[in-house]
Amino acid sequence: MPPKELPYPLFDADNHLYETPEALTKFLPEKYKSVIKYVQVDGRTKIAINGQISEYIPNPTFEVVARPGAMEDYFKNGNPEGKSRREIFGSSMKSIPAFREPTARLELMDELGVDRTLMFPTLASLVEERMRHDPDAIHVVIHALNEWLYETWQFNYKDRIFTTPVITLPNVDKAIAELEWVAERGAKAVLIRPAPVPGYKGPRSFALPEFDPFWKRVVELDILVAMHSSDSGYARHDAEWDGSDGEMLPFQTNTFSMVNEWRPVQDTVASWVCHGALFRFPDLKIAVIESGASWLRPLLETLADTYKKAPEGFGMQDPVEAIKRSIHVSPFYEEGVTDLIDLVGVDRVLFGSDFPHPEGLAEPTHFADMLDHLEEKDQAKIMGGNLARLLGV
Repeated sequence: MPPKELPYPLFDADNHLYETPEALTKFLPEKYKSVIKYVQVDGRTKIAINGQISEYIPNPTFEVVARPGAMEDYFKNGNPEGKSRREIFGSSMKSIPAFREPTARLELMDELGVDRTLMFPTLASLVEERMRHDPDAIHVVIHALNEWLYETWQFNYKDRIFTTPVITLPNVDKAIAELEWVAERGAKAVLIRPAPVPGYKGPRSFALPEFDPFWKRVVELDILVAMHSSDSGYARHDAEWDGSDGEMLPFQTNTFSMVNEWRPVQDTVASWVCHGALFRFPDLKIAVIESGASWLRPLLETLADTYKKAPEGFGMQDPVEAIKRSIHVSPFYEEGVTDLIDLVGVDRVLFGSDFPHPEGLAEPTHFADMLDHLEEKDQAKIMGGNLARLLGV
């Protein structure tokens, strides 16, 4: 069935590529070749990081993947039958060239009715957490990944696919050098994990003053900061409650972790104002992607109450207004947009389909179905105009 025809162009804030096994390894210096390995476990290929086999992504080669939009009904209607994730996913499919390289992806985008997109890596989400005790290695592996992304996808492919390189922050000077390297090659946005920064003396917030030189350079280069849902390390806290020591396993049912699912993004956005970076750099542009929007209202209410009681803790500046000025949010399809618009205004709402992940939409244009109650000019902003403005394209 052809995609729904819309009277405005679509700029999708959340598309994904599937990396090949060489993505993390091809450009690794010889000294670090042993950091990332693919190993065989009971006949299945797994990724090992610093000698530890990870189940975070069950099939890290992405040769076989879940079908796009396989979980649409689950997110819309729940799971009254208590099906397993495997049952919800249904039959898998072999990866197609459009998941692996940009020329074929453009053809698929045309078929789907998507004009432009931010393109996020998938495998990258496991790197920083599993290497948090080795900050130097994180910088090396992330740069190797960025070299592969640039070689394979570029950072601006024909002004239609804007691939987001990853920036890791343990060493501020190295982070600035990486930022400048990707900006010189056309990057309009960068991906930064919504989590405390691994460090030589332990983790700490990215919004503390020690990171100000980095954020200053982000503003100077006019780069969008995309904070996409990832492994933010909170599985360690869940494990303490569960009495286990396992890593984050996003495709296995754990009701306790589901209850706390949006704590990482809440803490991330709170840190931007509690640690002051949004006050020191009011021109920062930040997009919170694939985290929905249900967490935002309770956070803003808590911040408003905290500001009422302790304005001096925010330098006498309103944290809610700072968030509304700088933070842009991509809601989930099943949430609708009305509440989010009431909170932050239509100019801060971004359309994202999460294609081709199973959690996303099989037909990205269907996102517009929930916008019929809006004026067409506001629909156009959400479905692409806001993101185009943020990227200056």
